Amino acid sequence: MSVTIETLAIPDVKIIRPKKHGDARGFFSETYSQKALSSAGIDLTFVQDNHAFSAAKGTVRGLHFQTPPFSQDKLIRVTRGSIFDVAVDLRRGSSTYGRHVSAVISAEEWNQILIPTGFAHGLLTLEPDTEVLYKVTNYYSPTHDLGLLWNDPALGIAWPIAEADAILSAKDKVQPRFADLPVYF
Repeated sequence: MSVTIETLAIPDVKIIRPKKHGDARGFFSETYSQKALSSAGIDLTFVQDNHAFSAAKGTVRGLHFQTPPFSQDKLIRVTRGSIFDVAVDLRRGSSTYGRHVSAVISAEEWNQILIPTGFAHGLLTLEPDTEVLYKVTNYYSPTHDLGLLWNDPALGIAWPIAEADAILSAKDKVQPRFADLPVYF
C-alpha cells in the first residue's frame, strides 16, 4: 500500500491518502494495510468495521465517543458522497484539550481520517446518499457509548450548516455540553 499521511493542527489526528490506480476500466486501491500504516508509525489493531448510510444532505452524526475500557481509535473513509468530519480532544492532560480539528473527507478525494481514542467524533453529510465506512479498535459497547452536544458554542465548531437545517437523531439533540462532561480520558 502506498500511502501519504498529513498531520492536522492537533497532531494525533491525521489525514491518510491511499494510492489509487486508475485506467479506462476503473480503479484499484488498497484502502487499508496494517503493514503500511505501521511503517508510518500508526500501529493499531482494528477489530470491527462499521458502515453508515445517510440519505439526506445535512445529516449530523455525533459527537460520539466510547469511554475506557471500550474507547476506540477510528479510521474513517467515505465511499460515496462527502462529509465534514470533526474531532474534539477530550484528553484532560493534553495541550489541545477542548480544541477540535475538522476536514472534508470525500469519495472524490479518496482521503481518510484517523481519530485516536480520547476524541469525540462527529460528521455532517455534505451530499445526499453519503456512505461512510470506518474501522475501530474496540467493539461497540452500549454502556460506554456517550456523546457531546454537536453545536455546543464553547467548542467553536464552524459547522457548514445552519442549526435549523441539521438533521439529528433524538439522542444527538440532547447530548451534554463540553463543560458538563466528566473526565473520561
